[in-house]
Amino acid sequence: MLLLDDTEADQAQATLVIADSVDEPTLRALRALRIRKAPGLVLVVTHIDDAGLAAAVEHGVLGLVRRAEASPERLVTAIRAAAAGEGNIPADLLGRLLQQVGALQRDTLGPRGMAILRLTGREAAVLRLVADGYDTAEIAAKLCYSPRTIKNILYDVTNRFHLRNRCHAVAYALRNGLI
Repeated sequence: MLLLDDTEADQAQATLVIADSVDEPTLRALRALRIRKAPGLVLVVTHIDDAGLAAAVEHGVLGLVRRAEASPERLVTAIRAAAAGEGNIPADLLGRLLQQVGALQRDTLGPRGMAILRLTGREAAVLRLVADGYDTAEIAAKLCYSPRTIKNILYDVTNRFHLRNRCHAVAYALRNGLI
């Protein structure tokens, strides 16, 4: 491990943030780091509740260590995992996070026909037609939607899965068995 100063930040493989809680100043710092595309965010925090956990993950945190558990070995493990793009959080927090994701899907997204990690029927139908070579107007006519709706569906998919364009969306969906 090599600790870098701000002038060498472009060489960093992970970024360590230390805070008492996941409050507004901490979220502002995480947001700024995410905007600057800081690699592998690891948060060391004294206190964290369910809302803070969700906010930290939403702001790109890959590793989370409670300050009371922040031994050199634990910090190195979390930093190495984050540098490799892997998540590393205490098991009890992981359980709480998974419960939150399940509740979000079940109670909020599911009833609206939306999903976090899968495609809705409408999204899958659009991507299948894109894969078959149809353009936006043809897809709109075939599915009885407006061309604007088709563009919005494609935008939503590419944005949600962090894809570059419709070709990338089709490839991603095929590789992951979504269509």
